[in-house]
Amino acid sequence: MTEPTRRRPPVIADVARVAGVSVPTVSRVITGSTPVSAAKRAQVMAAIDELGYRPNAAARALVSGRHSMISVLAGNTTRYGYAATLQGVEEAARAAGYLVVITVVESDEQAVVDSVVDLVLGQAVAGVVVLEFDAAGIAAARALPESVPVVTVSATRPGEHDRPHADLDDRSAAAEAVDYLLGMGHRTVHHVSIPSSGPEVGRTLGWRDALAAAGAPEPEPMAPGWHPAAGYEAGVLLAQDPAVTAVLAGNDQLAIGLMRAFMDAGRSVPQDVSVVGFDDEPFAAMWSPPLTTVAQDFVGLGRRAFGMLMDLARTGRSTARSTAIPPLVLRGSAAPPPARQD
Repeated sequence: MTEPTRRRPPVIADVARVAGVSVPTVSRVITGSTPVSAAKRAQVMAAIDELGYRPNAAARALVSGRHSMISVLAGNTTRYGYAATLQGVEEAARAAGYLVVITVVESDEQAVVDSVVDLVLGQAVAGVVVLEFDAAGIAAARALPESVPVVTVSATRPGEHDRPHADLDDRSAAAEAVDYLLGMGHRTVHHVSIPSSGPEVGRTLGWRDALAAAGAPEPEPMAPGWHPAAGYEAGVLLAQDPAVTAVLAGNDQLAIGLMRAFMDAGRSVPQDVSVVGFDDEPFAAMWSPPLTTVAQDFVGLGRRAFGMLMDLARTGRSTARSTAIPPLVLRGSAAPPPARQD
């Protein structure tokens, strides 16, 4: 059986040929950049209808100066916070008629960052959102020239931002979580942190803030990794110390690993050890026991970042910082400590 021949989509030159006008005339009709006589406009529109021509958005952008695409740079797209933030950016951009192009920055090595920046600068983009959740994202943001509209996105990071910045105040949220555990009678709270790409992450700083304010002992934090297996390894060590009665995890995946390690060691959650997570991933409420955690609205973070980028691209000005404090969601993995056996 002979396969049907695929018909080539019509291009602007086809429209010009059928309408009997020049390519620039067709372009002027499509973009509205320069007045065209009613007769020629009618010829062009008739040719467009006849051919079923669909104007190319990139071509319109080059003529009109209004770009319809934005770029998002991220060091990772598989972790929950990254993926949910990308979702928020894409949803907001699509609603506004923009296409989103995502580029992964594999590392903060200069050659990698330079290649990503060159790729972005070679596109007709209205602006760039950079996820500064790791060292690769931070390096990419620093490498983009000032001439490009850029909004950076992160959890709380120490220091001033020289670009418009959207964040989630995980430092304040972590302090609230620790205060909650201390308020239930725990002598102190241990901390299993996510890895840091420079200075300590905001949730670790918030953990320190709350312990210092309460005059509670500050145990040495652990930063084994991102995933449940890393949390399990940390939990195996913490389970050996009967003085450990409360742990703040840097994310929900670490918290799940911690709880499994405590249970395998014969220590019940929350009767013997309380565990609080961070992020409120979809599985958190379904775990046993349901995980008390900090609910970070990453989708909302992405939407806020896109809104700031549009302000910057259209007016040259934007809010310097947009922030939100994630709330603590109380479930079943935290309780008062067991009675002391002195």
